[in-house]
Amino acid sequence: MKYLHTMLRVSDLDANIAFFNLLGLSEVRRIDNEGGRFTLVFLAVPGDEAAQIELTYNWDPESYGGGRNFGHVAYGVEDIYAACAHLMANGVTINRPPRDGFMAFVRSPEGISVELLQMGARLAPAEPWASMPNIGEW
Repeated sequence: MKYLHTMLRVSDLDANIAFFNLLGLSEVRRIDNEGGRFTLVFLAVPGDEAAQIELTYNWDPESYGGGRNFGHVAYGVEDIYAACAHLMANGVTINRPPRDGFMAFVRSPEGISVELLQMGARLAPAEPWASMPNIGEW
């Protein structure tokens, strides 16, 4: 398993980028998703891009009360299906199963969302994951 990033929802993308720039982080990549109406900006300390902050800016105004501005912690796994099967066998709820062979979300005992991403190539859809519904918010 490899730590990937921590996601923060922001209402002022430019101000937050400027803040993290002051801390010494630089933008390493940006994704504008017109269909989903959001922008993702990944920042890291130059020379240490292994630990990133993901700023998520939703184009439609939204209030992030109650700690909703903290999104999730993300880890890359070698086999997303095996990782989810192991977690499920040990009582962990899979809130967003890896139907696409690439991404899943689970929750910590304190309700923190943890994203699991397949390292390398996306795996082919497989059962029981392909037909498993989402459980709760992820």
